[in-house]
Amino acid sequence: MRTRGTLRLATRGSDLARRQAALVQEALEERRYEVELVTVETTGDQIRDELIHRLGKTGAFVRELDERILEGEVDGAIHSMKDMPTDQPEELVTAAVPERGRPGDVLVTPDGATLGELPDGATVGTSSLRRRAQLLSERPDLEVEPLRGNVDTRLEKLLAPSLQAEHQERSEADKERKGNVGDDDFEPEYDRTVDDWFDDLSELEKGALGREVETEYDAIVLAEAGLERSGLTHSVDYQQLSPTTFVPAPGQGALAVTAVDGETADDLQTLLDHPRSRVETTVERTVLAELGGGCIAPIGVYGVIQGEYVRATVTVFDRDGEESVAASRDLPVERHAEAAREFAADLADRGAAKLIDAAREDAEPAPEEQPEGK
Repeated sequence: MRTRGTLRLATRGSDLARRQAALVQEALEERRYEVELVTVETTGDQIRDELIHRLGKTGAFVRELDERILEGEVDGAIHSMKDMPTDQPEELVTAAVPERGRPGDVLVTPDGATLGELPDGATVGTSSLRRRAQLLSERPDLEVEPLRGNVDTRLEKLLAPSLQAEHQERSEADKERKGNVGDDDFEPEYDRTVDDWFDDLSELEKGALGREVETEYDAIVLAEAGLERSGLTHSVDYQQLSPTTFVPAPGQGALAVTAVDGETADDLQTLLDHPRSRVETTVERTVLAELGGGCIAPIGVYGVIQGEYVRATVTVFDRDGEESVAASRDLPVERHAEAAREFAADLADRGAAKLIDAAREDAEPAPEEQPEGK
């Protein structure tokens, strides 16, 4: 290994990105490495009022971090793997894939309702083309509306209408309570005052109470790993969406540490790499790269090692979820990348290529997934 010094690793500045970077930092510091996290604001962070698929630049949340590596300002960069383009500069490698978090999506609702329990015409928030197509494939009656922001911002947007309505009701009840002081026959609607109720709210709920409501969402869809890493799983009601049916984005739930090919990259791989996560995400990203539609078409790819095989499940949709090509295949672990390319070629011949070409024609400009919970 090289002489130990302080490793400088670039990260985005969002709360979730910093939390994820801290996981990498902690793992390295446990091996007695000094780590400095360098925050970089990316194109995707700067253009906050645009949907991610209209940013017009593949890797809008990735490129600037990797450029810092090439310029010698940092030793590596920490990414959410699902944000990464399948192509990257020749000098760079994915040095490490730490152990993956939960790969699937979750449906978050104010009351814990499942997808099937949502009312007819319910409004669901997501800015992901994949999630939109999958939702409409399952429930064509849904209204799928754009949703951006950090994980807590998205959750506040979901919770705001119901909390604000309850606050209004409790405030009116308090006025009525005060107007009936001394009336022994009066029975208040609520046992507690609105102030007591407010004091018991979580910080997330208090944030929602003060948020201006533009769209009333009945539900939103998020990456489960992003929800967990944000520490908010106990703050909301959610339902897990099975990754074998509601197939996640390639690499979802995984982190990737990029570096210049060489000694530092080798060290990072030795210290951080999780072989199972590396194999599974390699299958997913290889399928994505071979299909060539990662930034313009709704594509889900999910790989999971089962003994000597990687069970790969793929869905390719049109943008409205009306047409799809879906298949699963067991790929031998010892030749998983080659087998993934063959699987992708078969899917292309079965109609996936046609759906991706149609999506390419509709692109305005090339869309890409909203970063994981950022």
